[in-house]
Amino acid sequence: MIGITIEWLEGADQSVPLPAYATAGAAGADVRANFGPDKRDGVTLEPGARTLVPCGFKMEIPENYEVQVRPRSGLALKHGITLPNTPGTIDADYRGPVGVIVMNAGQEPFHIAHGERIAQFVVAPVVQGRFIVGESLSETARGEGGFGSTGRE
Repeated sequence: MIGITIEWLEGADQSVPLPAYATAGAAGADVRANFGPDKRDGVTLEPGARTLVPCGFKMEIPENYEVQVRPRSGLALKHGITLPNTPGTIDADYRGPVGVIVMNAGQEPFHIAHGERIAQFVVAPVVQGRFIVGESLSETARGEGGFGSTGRE
């Protein structure tokens, strides 16, 4: 298990749980909305709207890792709540406030309450590539076949 160090932001509600795994086999740790003292009643997202939901902390991710930010499947299925830049990436060298961009792709307004689980964090290793210019690329069976070229099934 990799340690992620968290520091509370000034004004954050420290009674809101930190990211945590709901079950022993969960890949993603649930992260919660932690609105500042002036917005503890949360925020309502109209259909099609998006907002940055604060989490109330900063974190230090070990070098050669990232934290991927992903939607919660229940919110997506039941309410159309998703993250428009899925998966989002929090880089190991970022030390600023953590927030989640949340979008209402549903048909009804959706209220995000203070302390509500809004996304999940997946900790993943990072391998950086070296991009080089070559004279030619190797041939494959797929070749230049792009979007949908391998069929629908």
